[in-house]
Order: sequence, then C-alpha cells, then structure tokens
Amino acid sequence: MRIATTIFLTDETIRPDRLARELEQRGFGGLYLPEHTHIPAARETPAPMGEPLPREYGRTLDPFIALGQAAAVTERLGLGTGITLVAQHDPVALAKQIATLDHLSGGRFTFGIGYGWNVEEAADHGVEWSTRRELTRDRVALMRALWADEPTSYKGEFGSVRASLAYPKPANGAPRTLLGGAAGPKLFGHIAAYGDGWLPIGGRGLGEAIPALRRVWEHAGRPGEPVVVPYAVRPTPGKLAHYQELGLREVVLQLPPAGEAEVLRTLDDFAQYL
Repeated sequence: MRIATTIFLTDETIRPDRLARELEQRGFGGLYLPEHTHIPAARETPAPMGEPLPREYGRTLDPFIALGQAAAVTERLGLGTGITLVAQHDPVALAKQIATLDHLSGGRFTFGIGYGWNVEEAADHGVEWSTRRELTRDRVALMRALWADEPTSYKGEFGSVRASLAYPKPANGAPRTLLGGAAGPKLFGHIAAYGDGWLPIGGRGLGEAIPALRRVWEHAGRPGEPVVVPYAVRPTPGKLAHYQELGLREVVLQLPPAGEAEVLRTLDDFAQYL
C-alpha cells in the first residue's frame, strides 16, 4: 500500500521543495495539497472541522504553484490536490495548469476534486451554491475536451469551448480524478459518472461504504473497480491494516501545518508505516 501525505502548506510552514525532497528520499509515495483562495473574515457558514477555524485555512499556498516546485526537485513522488475547488476556477485556465503540471512531472498528478464547504468563499467567485456540483461536473467535461488528442468542442449548461489547439496534454490523456465528499448516492453517482474513484476524508465507515460505491459503479457500466484513497488519515497500525484488508492500495496521512523541524519529526514517526 502506497503511503502518501497531505499538509496545509502556508507561508509559515516547511517549504514545498524541502518537504518534497524529504518525502521522496524517505520512500513516501505522494504529496497532496488542499486549496482555499481566501477565507472571508465574516462568515455565516460554520466550519465542518469546528470553530474557530484553524489559522492555516486562511494562509494556504496555491497548490499548483507549490506542486510545481515539488515536481521540480523530485523524480518519483506522486503529486495531487486534496482538493481542487473546481467551481471556483476558470476551466480553460485550470485545464492548462493541470496539463502543464502533469506534463512536466511525467504523469505524476492526481486531480482531487471537491465541492467545498465555505459558501462565502464560493460566492466571491460568483458560484451559485445550489448548483456547484453540476457546475463542477460541467467544468471537468470542458477540461477533458481541451485535453483530447484532437481539437474538440464542448457546450455545456454552464460553459463552452471551441475546438482548440491546447497543449501540452496531460501525460496519460487525463490525470487520475478522485472526488472528495461524504458517502452517499449523490456523490457515488458523480464518481461513477466522471471520476476514477473516491477521496474520503478520515476513512471512517469504509467497510459499509465501499460496497455501496461499487454497486453504483457497476450499475453505471463502469469496468473494473473505483479507486478509494482514504485522505487526511491519522494513522495507527490497526487502521492501516484494516485498509489493506479492504484491498486499498493507497492512503494519505495528515502532516501538521508546522515548521520544518516538527514536520520532519512527524515523518520520522510515520516511517514505521512504510
């Protein structure tokens, strides 16, 4: 089972290039980064992780620039977002960012997608909260048109693009795409419609949820099985053994949003799981 990591990288934490080198040298499989463009100071939306909102949420680095720096100093380390708030991006520009990162890294990028929790943040991007899931799906379809081998047009409910010359292309046609969110028929339907798998935060209740996801996947006529990658996990030997029993091949462990010394101490502790 591949052991990857995630961290809220900020202007106060370890740098992405330094962390990426340490992860690869120690044998970790990947680095996933979250995204918030900004956190409005006045919010009516309660934070699902509890209040007060942790300091790092309002200080996150741009994940694509940080992952670009990580890619430049590594050769094998997987790179991913956990997650990209697709609804808050221009899809043409986002398609270019992702294709460039995946091309330059040799196909190491995993596209983690999320729908968000912060209504005020999304509103500043012009996102209508009630349709953000449909908007996300539409924008992913538009990006895939730009990633196609031949110039391909797309016209959707929320946007369109002409058949275009759009290079570079992602290394393998399109990056692995994992959707984050709570277990349920709505999310599982979206995964079966346009994802490669699920990025469940914390990884609780997977024994019941994975069979339900597989049933939706099969009903949609998708071949094989959906990928399931437990995300932001606080590891214990028993927890990781349970994931292996479920047949999972990757887990993403949570690192503290801290300076270099504390992060490296945590990596020393996590080394027992490699």
